[in-house]
Amino acid sequence: MLSPLLTVRDILVRWWSDFTLQTKLMAIATLVVSLVMSGLTFWAVDTIQSDAEINDTRFGSDLGLLLAANVAPLIGEDKKSELASFSQRFYSSTASVRYMIYANPKGEIYFGIPFSDVEVQNSLIIKRRIQLPEDFSERMDLPMVRQHLTPDGEVTDVFVPLLYEGKYLGVLAIGTNPNPATIASSNLTRDVTTAVFVSIWAMVILGAVFNALTITKPIRELLNGVKNIAKGNFQQRVDLPLGGEFLGLMSSFNEMAERLERYQEQNIDELTSEKAKLETLVSTIADGAILLDTDFQILLANSTAKRIFGWDGSIEGENALYALPTAVQSELTRPLYQIIRGELKEGAEFTITLPEPIYCTIRILLNTVLDGTKENLRGIAMTVQDITRETELNAAKSQFISNVSHELRTPLFNIKSFIETLYEYGDALEPAQRQEFLQTANHETDRLTRLVNDVLDLTRLESSRTYTLDALDLSPAVEQTLRTYQLNAKDKNIELVQDIEADLPIVTGNYDLIVQVLANLVGNAMKFTKSGGRIAIRTYLTDEHDLENNAKLVRVEISDTGIGIEPEAQANIFERFFRVENQVHTLEGTGLGLSIVRNIIQEKHRSQVNLISEVGVGTTFWFDLNVYENQPLDVTVSNSQAPDESPVLQLS
Repeated sequence: MLSPLLTVRDILVRWWSDFTLQTKLMAIATLVVSLVMSGLTFWAVDTIQSDAEINDTRFGSDLGLLLAANVAPLIGEDKKSELASFSQRFYSSTASVRYMIYANPKGEIYFGIPFSDVEVQNSLIIKRRIQLPEDFSERMDLPMVRQHLTPDGEVTDVFVPLLYEGKYLGVLAIGTNPNPATIASSNLTRDVTTAVFVSIWAMVILGAVFNALTITKPIRELLNGVKNIAKGNFQQRVDLPLGGEFLGLMSSFNEMAERLERYQEQNIDELTSEKAKLETLVSTIADGAILLDTDFQILLANSTAKRIFGWDGSIEGENALYALPTAVQSELTRPLYQIIRGELKEGAEFTITLPEPIYCTIRILLNTVLDGTKENLRGIAMTVQDITRETELNAAKSQFISNVSHELRTPLFNIKSFIETLYEYGDALEPAQRQEFLQTANHETDRLTRLVNDVLDLTRLESSRTYTLDALDLSPAVEQTLRTYQLNAKDKNIELVQDIEADLPIVTGNYDLIVQVLANLVGNAMKFTKSGGRIAIRTYLTDEHDLENNAKLVRVEISDTGIGIEPEAQANIFERFFRVENQVHTLEGTGLGLSIVRNIIQEKHRSQVNLISEVGVGTTFWFDLNVYENQPLDVTVSNSQAPDESPVLQLS
């Protein structure tokens, strides 16, 4: 528990700290002036008192010498009665004499005024004596003077040697009172000085309190209010004084703070709305967006950037040089420092392949963020684009061009060679040789036709052409497909089988497109099935339903006993330009057949093509078609999407 002294001290310290510097300086100056004036006054009083003491000493000394000169003959002639009578008259007539004492040369007192009746009547009086300096008798020409304080006031003691006819008779001690006028003047001066000192400080304290209440406190409150406003606290208000010059000023301050608060609320609403729009825009763009400050701290990262770099949760506030993957760090550290130093002002572009577990190819664009003057750098904007699909597509296209070039070169070379031979040596060749050359040229021409048709089919399917889905009997489509490949199957010794369920219902589809799907799937099966193998087309009504259209489903399966597909290749089997024969290296193809199949089934018939395969056992593809419900459906596919995106379905 704090002592009362500490509490009072704390109160005084807080009270003193409330004053302004000017008020403190004024108080200190007042203190110095009052101390100087009081010191001068007390010095004057002390001087007056000193002069009074000197006068009293001189007066006592003169009075003692005068009295000693009158009583010395009486003492020398031993006229004690006359001595007592004279002394009594002298004491009574002189108001300034406090006492008169006579002592013999030994210092023994034998007479004194005033005296008490008790002492007169008592015969056994204790002898008293005056203790004088040992050399007092040797200094008989001058009296000894001293002053001392008694309960009745200050007394001047004068000790005068008594001499008669050159003989030392003893000592006369006289006590005199100080001059009353001098004492009254000294007391008055002291009282006036004390009153002036107290009055000055009372005025200073009252002035400080008045200053604190009427000036310092309002100014302090106003200063705190201005500081809070500067910090952005527009809810700050100050207490209004009862009156005075500050009432209008502080009222205007409160009005200003209220307007700023309303303006802030309005701006916050607008900024919140704009921020929400910006965040929505940034978060929904396909590219990753990262904003860095000049210390490489991440200020903003949208969801795309977090997904690309595998960031979980909040990444804002972290250093990008440590948060980015190692491959990106090594590539961007130097350019980032160059941008900060001003050595790189035009931005830069980098293509980086990230290893596992992220594994993707990204393009990073670095751009500077300048202030309003376009001179000072405020940060760095990073645009991150996932170009994995683009890179893979470019590689696939390059592979496709290489494949097409090879596919075109071989048949064209063969056609040209055999035609040139027929042209130059036609008459010299046997009919059987000419027939063989013509068959070879025709076969190579068919290869060229298939290649061109695949490219044209994919282009046509991705166009805006409208296909009508109507009632479709699958039996004719299956039979036509098997007839088309009957001769090829016979040549390769492959068995073609159709298994169509009895009373199979009519489905919803497009005849030409379904025939193309079956042809591509059977053609693939022919390529990958060895001699003695088997290819089957099976159709049947399933127990499943299309919940969206509330329709039953008919399943179409194309199975073979071919070489099968590796599990890692199954994920990409339907991609454009992807060829299983890239790994087999013994078969020809463009890599577009299954992509055409997926486009027809998924985009045109709103179904899904699936597969199951085992290496060395065979492969089965299947898809489902809705049972026809007497509702013809037109499907339009827009080609406005990017080349690597799936077409968008539109109902017409």
